[in-house]
Amino acid sequence: MTTQTVAEQLTTAARALREYPTTTEALRVLQVVQNAIDAAKVELVAEMAERGDHEAEGCSSVKNWLRDQLHLDAKDVSQLTRSARTLTDMPELADLATAGAVSLDHVDAFTYAARHIDPAAVETCMDALLHLAERAEPAQIRRAVKKLRDATHPDDLDEAWIKGMAKHDIKISAVGEGFHVTGFLPFDTGTKFKTVLDSLSAPTCAEDDRPVNERRVTALDQLLTSVLESGLPQDKGVRPHMSLSVDLADLAQDADTTTADLAGFGTIGPAQLQQMLCDSALTPILTAGKHSVLDVGRTARLATPAQRKAVVARQGGRCGGLGCWGPIVHIHHVEYWSHGGTTDLKNLIGLCPRCHALVHQGHFTIDPTTHEIGRTLRTHRTGRHIRIARAG
Repeated sequence: MTTQTVAEQLTTAARALREYPTTTEALRVLQVVQNAIDAAKVELVAEMAERGDHEAEGCSSVKNWLRDQLHLDAKDVSQLTRSARTLTDMPELADLATAGAVSLDHVDAFTYAARHIDPAAVETCMDALLHLAERAEPAQIRRAVKKLRDATHPDDLDEAWIKGMAKHDIKISAVGEGFHVTGFLPFDTGTKFKTVLDSLSAPTCAEDDRPVNERRVTALDQLLTSVLESGLPQDKGVRPHMSLSVDLADLAQDADTTTADLAGFGTIGPAQLQQMLCDSALTPILTAGKHSVLDVGRTARLATPAQRKAVVARQGGRCGGLGCWGPIVHIHHVEYWSHGGTTDLKNLIGLCPRCHALVHQGHFTIDPTTHEIGRTLRTHRTGRHIRIARAG
């Protein structure tokens, strides 16, 4: 049969499809034809590999010939070559493919089964899988094969869980336009997160035409807002919250050009500042004058909520320890309360738990006037402490 004859037959077939009384029936027939053509292509690829015809044309491999001569992407090349092996090993599936009853995407699911499931289990379920493949989309076959693998190799599920636990991480980094979120969640934690996010990001009504990415981010914002407002316990009288610092005089003078510092991120612009001020609870922290009592002397040992906020604002939310970027958790008396120190702002410094412990263990010292942090070294011969000063 010549190339011209084949072309004429295919042209006649295409013309016949256009003469079908309904488009639906024409599309059904066309899909069968396309599946059959793909299967024929797979069969020819297997035959070329067996006979070495690609080598006669100067190509070192079948994949190279397919890319060079048929101009196929690597994805399509890989599908053809792996499907060739699968259809050779599974003649019943090959019969369905040749008849146009299944596509190469269906075949991919069987390829996965051959590689990852015990052959005896695949053989036992082959009739059911073939029956399903004739009547369902490839995704449904993949789910069935995955379920079979899980039932056949349950230990692999636990192994995957253990590996996932070892990889779990989440990181949020400030960038110029916002925050970049990266990480990996084990399947149980990830499922919880996805369930909550899917529920909150669902369209609110039939007219909700927001893109799905916008709905997801809005849903996450609502979730975090809810947690910050009521979900977290108070820490020494202060509930965790976002800190936004802005000079009141600048804001009053020209609100349209005033910027602010958002703790944990950096400087934000005037428009975003105005939006955040619309629904924020304001806590004035004065650097001059007197608005609220920030010094309580010896009348109380623990820092007041106002003092904690003032310390956090003064240190930019960062622990005062040497080179430490941890969050402020503890408010420490520079001059110990037990040694007569006062609970006044000038005698308080914010530390993370680790640095706080190092101070009490004698590894760090704090200058009572400048709050400069220094590391102390103890000599083995005399036991004397030597202070190495460094700004915190």
